Amino acid sequence: MKSIYLTTDDPLYLPSFYERVLRERAADTLAVYVAPPLYRRQSALQAALRYASTFGLIAAAHLTARIVLAKLRNSSIAAVCRQHGIPCLPVADVNAPEFLAELRRQGPDLLISVSCPQIFKQPLIELPPHGILNIHGAILPQYRGVLPSFWMLANGEKKAGVSIYYVDTRIDAGELCGQRIYDIPSEETLDGFLKRSKAIAAELLLEVLNRIEHGEITRQQLNLAEGSYFSWPDPSAVRKFRAAGRRLW
Repeated sequence: MKSIYLTTDDPLYLPSFYERVLRERAADTLAVYVAPPLYRRQSALQAALRYASTFGLIAAAHLTARIVLAKLRNSSIAAVCRQHGIPCLPVADVNAPEFLAELRRQGPDLLISVSCPQIFKQPLIELPPHGILNIHGAILPQYRGVLPSFWMLANGEKKAGVSIYYVDTRIDAGELCGQRIYDIPSEETLDGFLKRSKAIAAELLLEVLNRIEHGEITRQQLNLAEGSYFSWPDPSAVRKFRAAGRRLW
């Protein structure tokens, strides 16, 4: 089963995810396409300002320093792909006709979205015979939307999860095909949470891919009426996060 990954440029958490997955699935992977890590076509400056206005200038400076250091250490999805002989290519718009044409040329059986920040339209969803899987770091249908890890910590949740589902055109909606639930330690930082979530996601994805190949996958429609949805946090949400005793790092 040949797969193509749609992802985003993240040097902090995703390289380890791809290292684990490609260690087993490199022979099945046609390419990894990396979209800009920007929300609704904002500029890099706008993204930085939004982060600083939400989490504060010190947190923004700390994050910037971590990203710069990671890049100096050559921590990247592209570096992992090179180690495994997988093409890693940029894509500005995953729904663009020219990108769809490129996907048809390559002929993947399955697309896998890993933190890809773009909403998939019907022509893209219908392109691969086995559809598109998306990985979401929450117990869907709870905590749909943006930064579920942050919101779970802010809301004092005791359990978290990773969900894998077949997407449709709605946000974090479709048919659930894999889920893993785990405890949240009281001392967990957001950074530690994200690292652990990505490690669990990699193992769950390998399990799901194996079940698909053996014809053992089950699919259950997510009931969004039973779930919750969260947007980008505002400063009051950050105060709630910190009042709960949580830290970013």
